[in-house]
Amino acid sequence: MPQEPLSEKLRLKLVERVRGVFNDVEGGEQPVPVSDEALFEKDSPIRLVHADIVGMMVGGIRGLLLQMLHPHALQGVLDHSNFRSDMHGRLRRTARFIAVTTFGHRDDAQAAIERVNRIHSAVGGTLPDGTRYEATNPRTLAWVHVAEATSFLAAYLRHVRPDLPGHEQDEYYRQFAVIARALGADPVPVDRREAEALFRELRSDLQATPQAREVAQLVLSQKSEGAPPAVQALLGAEAVALLPPFARSMLGLERPGLAAFPARAATWGMGKTLRWAFRQN
Repeated sequence: MPQEPLSEKLRLKLVERVRGVFNDVEGGEQPVPVSDEALFEKDSPIRLVHADIVGMMVGGIRGLLLQMLHPHALQGVLDHSNFRSDMHGRLRRTARFIAVTTFGHRDDAQAAIERVNRIHSAVGGTLPDGTRYEATNPRTLAWVHVAEATSFLAAYLRHVRPDLPGHEQDEYYRQFAVIARALGADPVPVDRREAEALFRELRSDLQATPQAREVAQLVLSQKSEGAPPAVQALLGAEAVALLPPFARSMLGLERPGLAAFPARAATWGMGKTLRWAFRQN
């Protein structure tokens, strides 16, 4: 019986390790199966963007940093989650939601959306200034969505396909809008022009607070299970580099200097390796 090539052993080991980061293996959680009856067609823009692991990790960190600048979104996290003690668990659950709604069977996607809506319906409270907040607020959800969508696409363009045609970028927003609307977000952009306009409009809702800066430092410094610290540092540096200057200033973050160049090169190499391992090249 022929021996398995060393390269294949290494590939499978890498796939196993990455899946261990994104799935609760000890709890019996398995990777989300890719379905031919998903909400979106195979090889459509949203599935291409959301399939790239490094792009999604960099974009996910950038999106979370932006979301924490919205006082309602931030207070909901502080009041109704164990984010500080289990940041990895929260990020893993978010990644799984994205995977199910993008690649899973449409029935599973709908069930995941309904589950999040039920959770949001019970999340509410009062800001430090006495203002009420609700997780179901359409405008807050609109910021959460546009922060995610612009971040995932920005990271994909930077690390995978800088030449992604404009009409495919617009289609990405149109497809992602299906999920955002189902979660109650309003307004929801359906192309690049609308996304840029909404991002500018909602910027007026953001606030630079000590709590937002604290969470930003936590996101960038806390070590996740199974992920080498050096890898986390690279991903965090890339996410910060991709932030708009106003967001870095509000969060008290500095744009990476000369170190940004090797970090970007290393992140690019890591992405290429993972695309090989998951046979996405």
